[in-house]
Amino acid sequence: MTRRHATAPDASDFGERRPPDQRAPLPAFAALDLGTNNCRMLVGTPSGNGFRVIDSYSRIVRLGEGLHGSGALCPTAMDRAVSALRDCADRLARSRPRMVRAIATEACRRARNGPEFLDRVKRETGLEVGVISSREEAELALESCIPLLDGVGRRALLFDIGGGSTELAWVRVGCGPPSLIGYVSLPVGVVTLAERFGAAAFTEEGFDAMVDDVTARLVAFESVHCISREIRDGGVRLLGTSGTVTTLASVVLNLERYRRDLVDGIALTRQDADEALSSLRALDRDELALHPCVGPERADFVMPGCAIYAAIASLWPAPDVVVADRGLREGMLLRMIRADRARLERRRSVPDRS
Repeated sequence: MTRRHATAPDASDFGERRPPDQRAPLPAFAALDLGTNNCRMLVGTPSGNGFRVIDSYSRIVRLGEGLHGSGALCPTAMDRAVSALRDCADRLARSRPRMVRAIATEACRRARNGPEFLDRVKRETGLEVGVISSREEAELALESCIPLLDGVGRRALLFDIGGGSTELAWVRVGCGPPSLIGYVSLPVGVVTLAERFGAAAFTEEGFDAMVDDVTARLVAFESVHCISREIRDGGVRLLGTSGTVTTLASVVLNLERYRRDLVDGIALTRQDADEALSSLRALDRDELALHPCVGPERADFVMPGCAIYAAIASLWPAPDVVVADRGLREGMLLRMIRADRARLERRRSVPDRS
């Protein structure tokens, strides 16, 4: 039985959108996330404890294409990313945000020509993109998901399945604001596994091999934090933020097109998630490309993502998993809005000496 998470925020926090060509009431803030597979941007204005989205952008650029084998970003991948970033720069020129933060993650962390690529981005788009650490990546994901952690128990295990890496955060909840106990960044994501396993990812043997590979990488984190024992004791919630878990939720809900308002904050029982996973595993690549919850651009990556999820859920068999359609961009926006409010408060508190 699938149920809605009781603390899922309403549309005023994250989901309401205006047409991209409509001038935003100031102040606006912009967050851009250049990942291994996607280039995403959000522009929002403060609203209550969250923000109201006035523009959003997402394009699959596959920046990490070939990176696993070569150790470098390839020319065609860099061209795709620069094209998407030009689009983002044009949209930012229209919305004129007060603050902009643009980050890059695993592909640029790992590539030997990452610095040269980001220099090119600066020259051709004007965007200053900074590479963040894997720890900050986990912290930003946690920041965005805090509204979904209210009342979940004692602990939460947050996982973010990316294109080039997978971040896990072991979180203390229930005693003040959620806090990070520990984190790990695994050098495996949907793009890296897709390139390593190729067509084998769509076979039973290949899928099982991907699960085994990821599970072996998780063992050290389990040995340090004893998460499986905590799960047996109760009060632990799994929370996933990635295209993989939103796809599983879409399958459970039998959506003909993606609906963020239905997916973000939903809690899937273990049985529901397992059944959705089994239904996707029964499809070949062509069938996945035609599936309304997958599509041709993501068909190569859904099985690697499902294998990462399966490894996590098998090692840490929590009774359900909360699905979050939010991540680094939302975390950055919340931080910028909070910093801006603090700056204004400091300015107000300084006595006028005129």
